[in-house]
Amino acid sequence: MMKHFGFSIIFTIVCLAISAYWGYTHGPEAGLKTMFTALTITAILAVMEVSLSFDNAVVNASVLRGWDHFWKMIFLTVGIVIAVFGMRLVFPIVIVAVTADMGMLDVVKMAINEPLLYSEKLMAHHAEIAAFGGSFLLLVFLNFFFDSEKDTHWFRWLEARLSNLANVPAMSVFLALIGLLIMAANVDEATRLVVTMAGIWGIVVYIGVQVLSHLLGGEPEIDEEGNAVSHDASGASTGVIKAGIGGFIYLEVLDASFSFDGVIGAFAITSDVVIIMLGLAIGAMFVRSMTIYLVEKGTLDAYVFLEHGAHYAIGALAFIMLASGTGLHIPEVVTGLIGVAFIVWAIFASIQYRKRQERIG
Repeated sequence: MMKHFGFSIIFTIVCLAISAYWGYTHGPEAGLKTMFTALTITAILAVMEVSLSFDNAVVNASVLRGWDHFWKMIFLTVGIVIAVFGMRLVFPIVIVAVTADMGMLDVVKMAINEPLLYSEKLMAHHAEIAAFGGSFLLLVFLNFFFDSEKDTHWFRWLEARLSNLANVPAMSVFLALIGLLIMAANVDEATRLVVTMAGIWGIVVYIGVQVLSHLLGGEPEIDEEGNAVSHDASGASTGVIKAGIGGFIYLEVLDASFSFDGVIGAFAITSDVVIIMLGLAIGAMFVRSMTIYLVEKGTLDAYVFLEHGAHYAIGALAFIMLASGTGLHIPEVVTGLIGVAFIVWAIFASIQYRKRQERIG
């Protein structure tokens, strides 16, 4: 266990120490009280990020288990830097800088000295962020089930029918566009075009990453008899992005789509960007550790429906994001609990399935 989570624990201790120092030395009433408040909020944000992103870890593991050691290390090193600092700190600042026509340094000063104003400017563009992330995640959800080669079904009455729809060209894109149009029809007319364009970009990025993966080495593995190799019963090795630059970009965009929801939700708890970054960074680090743990322990093979549960959670998050872009507020605790509920349900269903198979065998 320490092999997989040891660094995350050390990272957590460092982040909590920084959080305590920040709380003790900043604010109009800096002192022990603000220090404990900062520590508490940091811990809450870390737990929230893990609960929101556990399904992300499962999907990451389904992609990562086919990678070699080099790309796994890239994911753990370069990937975590991008996830922690790029997506959870730099990217929100870039959004505010571009939309408010301000310099990056000015936005950083605003975030530290006027966090409420910074929060307002970022939240003003929640609809565009939700459209992009929701559209991308919706395609992740749909394309997992629209797979004619997937023969392992959790809810057979539903998933078998969805598999059949895989024969309809661009079915997932069709449904994603319908979801985006419904969302766009329920936002203010002044922002309708920019929201629609953000959602289209989410779809374009998803398809673009698949195209890039194919061009950079998406050919299937071939065994000695000339047959394509499939690494698991769901056919994920042929349906999911493979190792390489394309796969790395796919996982980073996937993480970004999850981080949008976490960053926006964090501002409902605190406006202190330093505390937000520290809390979400702890969560992101544990998600990375969980991903490697799931891969090396073969958890996805032991719990056959775990990947299904993660994708149902992703589908729920996609719908929540698209709905929240219209102004509908859904508490972050609800979003997190939905993901956890699907994961736990999938684990119990997998255990029951394994017992049935053992009795038959």
